[in-house]
Amino acid sequence: MSESTTSVESHDYQMFVDGRWQAAAAGATAQAWSPATGEVIGTVPDGDRDDARTAIAAARRAAPVWERLSAFDRATMLHRVADVIESRRDHLARTLTLDQGKPLRTEAYDEVAELVLYWRMAAEDGKRLGGFLPNSASTGKRALLVRRPLGVVGVISPWNWPYTMPSELVAPALGAGNTVVWTPAPSTSVCAVALAECVAEADLPAGVFNLVTGPGPVVGDEIARSADTDAVAFIGSTATGRLVAAAAAGKPAVLEMGGNGPIVVMDDADLDRAVEGVVGACFLCAGQSCTAGERLLVHERVREEFTDRLAAAVQAQVHLGDPFDDATTMGPLNNAGVAVKMDEHVADAIDRGATVVTGGAREAGRPTDLYWEPTVLSGVPADAVAATEETFGPIAPVVSISSLDEAIALTNASPYGLLAGIYTRDLATGMAFADAVRTGWVNINESSNYWESHLPFGGRSGTDSGRGRVGGAHVLEAFSELQTVIIG
Repeated sequence: MSESTTSVESHDYQMFVDGRWQAAAAGATAQAWSPATGEVIGTVPDGDRDDARTAIAAARRAAPVWERLSAFDRATMLHRVADVIESRRDHLARTLTLDQGKPLRTEAYDEVAELVLYWRMAAEDGKRLGGFLPNSASTGKRALLVRRPLGVVGVISPWNWPYTMPSELVAPALGAGNTVVWTPAPSTSVCAVALAECVAEADLPAGVFNLVTGPGPVVGDEIARSADTDAVAFIGSTATGRLVAAAAAGKPAVLEMGGNGPIVVMDDADLDRAVEGVVGACFLCAGQSCTAGERLLVHERVREEFTDRLAAAVQAQVHLGDPFDDATTMGPLNNAGVAVKMDEHVADAIDRGATVVTGGAREAGRPTDLYWEPTVLSGVPADAVAATEETFGPIAPVVSISSLDEAIALTNASPYGLLAGIYTRDLATGMAFADAVRTGWVNINESSNYWESHLPFGGRSGTDSGRGRVGGAHVLEAFSELQTVIIG
């Protein structure tokens, strides 16, 4: 049974600062509208630098209190947040579909389930975040290395996974004993408020968790730049990440930024398995993922067969439509900027000689113009924009290669270094690829969108994909530092 998208109620939302819901200090608001329906779903505070400073000051006041709690007390509260999330599962999923555009049954509920995992994992990892007892060089002395929180952590998060992306930063920062000031992407601020409501109901001490909505160049810049934030955590585009890094210069920073695949399909690959993985890689979240299959490097011996199979699978399995309809597997794009980029990248590929195998345009007759057809392109030149830049949309650009060496060279020629994948029946080939490419993660015979939340994830040093690692206990270490104690 499908849920109706009609009669959407509009609400006036507030930001959460120092344990209280409040409007922006200047009273400014911004409209939030649904990419799925085109309807206004509410107004959110359009915060400014003063609102960010107020939240940072609240987090600073709360920091000593939160740090002095035991890790087990903090864990109890994080588990309480997870309990509230579970109790609000339906509301959170529906809000995600309205505000972001994800299909309700096939994606929104999955993100809410993963959201619970992040808060529970941070709670347990916080309990295990310990130091150690190294030997002292002096007889009769003992040395202790103790993990201490950094203080106030500023979090800036994207719109593609508006629950889990901020939570993979916010929850570990809290679990490590820090207080948090969070600003979300404006286009999914309603989701951010829905998540903040869960944290508010869990009743953490005032000032420990703060949400400020508003434009990134204002609120995000103030959070990154302020002398009263001790660390910054960012997930989003490379261009924005560079601005955040510059503003936060000198502070510890976790920056997870853009990616551009690729997925390599060798001539000995299991093509059924490769097609299955590529469909998930290119069209999950309508391709709006830093780990999406942004470019497919397919061996010339199997390129034609693989492309035909992929197109058939896309036509049979990927159903663009109303994200509240149970039959829908792919919803609209989140915002106009991404849709325009799809327009440009597909047009550029065609101009350079690529062929549209399936899709290739926005779908008419929808409530908004953000419904972009799942698209497979064949014969894409290696230097086409769709093969060199992050499209962030439902596109599968097939680039022909003649060898593993060429696949490695094209992978390393990219400025990105987040994730790469390869399909091959030969483990030695897969490992040779993993050893040679400069990416932070490599999947062998698995979709590029496959990852496990407790494992370290991030870009390779020297690339445009960021620095630091998220995932499990690894990010808690980034949000803490060692203090050395000598006992005489």
